[in-house]
Amino acid sequence: MGIRSQLSIIHLLWTAMVFCQYEDYDFEDEYDGEPDHQRPYYFNFNSNTQAEVPRFPFPVECARECFCPPAFPLSMYCDHRKLKTIPNIPSHVQQLYLQNNDIEAVPAGPFTNVTFLREINLSHNKIKFHMIDHGVFAKLSNLVQLHLQHNELEEFPFPLPSSLERLLLGFNKISQLPGNALEGLPNITMLDLCNNFLDDSVLKGKPFSNMKNLMQLNLCNNKLQTMPPDLPSSLMYLSLENNSISYIPENYFNRLPKIIALRMSHNNLQNIPRNTFNLPNLLELNLGHNKLKQVFYIPRSLQHLYIEGNDIEIINVTLMCPSIDPMNTNQLTYIRVDQNKLTIPISTYAFFCFPHIRTIYYGEQNVNVNKSTQLRTPVFRRFLTPEEYNEAEDDHETHDHETEEDHEAEDNYFHPYFQ
Repeated sequence: MGIRSQLSIIHLLWTAMVFCQYEDYDFEDEYDGEPDHQRPYYFNFNSNTQAEVPRFPFPVECARECFCPPAFPLSMYCDHRKLKTIPNIPSHVQQLYLQNNDIEAVPAGPFTNVTFLREINLSHNKIKFHMIDHGVFAKLSNLVQLHLQHNELEEFPFPLPSSLERLLLGFNKISQLPGNALEGLPNITMLDLCNNFLDDSVLKGKPFSNMKNLMQLNLCNNKLQTMPPDLPSSLMYLSLENNSISYIPENYFNRLPKIIALRMSHNNLQNIPRNTFNLPNLLELNLGHNKLKQVFYIPRSLQHLYIEGNDIEIINVTLMCPSIDPMNTNQLTYIRVDQNKLTIPISTYAFFCFPHIRTIYYGEQNVNVNKSTQLRTPVFRRFLTPEEYNEAEDDHETHDHETEEDHEAEDNYFHPYFQ
C-alpha cells in the first residue's frame, strides 16, 4: 500500500472521530463530589440544529487555563479551576465548560470571534445580571444550550439567541420576567427556573404562552400561590414542587393533553376536582406533602402515584377507578401512601381496578398527633420475583435512613426515570 493511500486512510479516520464526538459530553459529573441524589436531573431532548463543523488547526488551539482533549477537539474544559475571568475562546470551539469557578462577569471580549458555540456551561459561578455585557449571548447564532444555574442573577438574562433550545437558570435570585424576555425564543424545549423568587405577579403577563415547542418547565421552589396561566399545549413535564399553591382550577389541564409527568409535592392543595387529572398520557403524578383529605380520579395511563404526607384517612378506590374496562385496564403499578392517617389497608377491590399494581407503600401513618403508627403490612408487594423483592426491600431500607434534606434536594428536579 502506497504512502498516499495510508495518509488518505489516516485522514478519513481523523475526520470520522471529529464528527462522531459526543457533543453534549459533560465532565461535571466526573469531577462533582456531591452524592448522586443531590445532583439536579434534567430530561434530555435531542437537538435538531446542527452547526457547520469548522476547520481547526492541528494541534488544536486551546486557552492555557483550560484543557482541550484531542479526542474532543471541538470542546474546551475550563471547569473547577478557580477562574475569575473567562479566557479567550478559540474560534472553532463548540462546547465550552466553565462551571464551578469564581467568574463574576461575562464580557463580550472572549466571545468576539466565536461563531460556532453550541453549548456554554457557566453554572456554579458568581455571575450577576448587570455584569453580563448586553447581547453577548444573542450574537451566538448557533447556541443551543446555556447553563447559568447556581449564580447570583437577579434578572432574566436577555436578550438570548433564537437558536436556544435548553435554558437552565435554577438556583438564582430571579424575581422578574420582562414581557419581551421570552418572546424571541421559539425553539426552547426545556426551561428551568427552579429555586428563584418568582411569584404570581410575574406570571400575569403569561410569559410562557408563545413557547410553542416547550416540553419541560421547572418552576419548583418559588413563591407561586396559583397555577401558572396559559401554558403551551406542547408541555410534557411540569415541576411545581415547593410552592404555596392551594388549588387547581377544574379544567386547568384541558389545554395540556401531552403531560407525562406532573410534580406538585410540598404545596397547600386541599381538594382536587374530580376530573382534574383526566389526562391520556400521564405516567407520573406526585402530590405528596399537601393537605389532601381524600383521593381523586386517576387516568388509566398513570403508572406511579405519590400521595404521601397528606391527611387521607381512607382510600376510596371507587373515586380513583369508577369503572373497570377489561379492554383498557389501568396501568398503575406503584402507589405511595405513607405519612397519612390510614388505619386499614386499601380495599382488595383495588386489585380488580389496578391489575398491574405491584407495590403499595404504607410506611408509617400519622394517626395520632404526637405519635406515628404503622399498619400491619408496611409494604404490600405483588408479582415480584425473590430477586425483585429483595431489591425493593433494600430500596425502602435506604429510604428509611434518608433525611428530610435529602428529599428536598431530590424533589427539586425530575428524576431521570423518563430519559
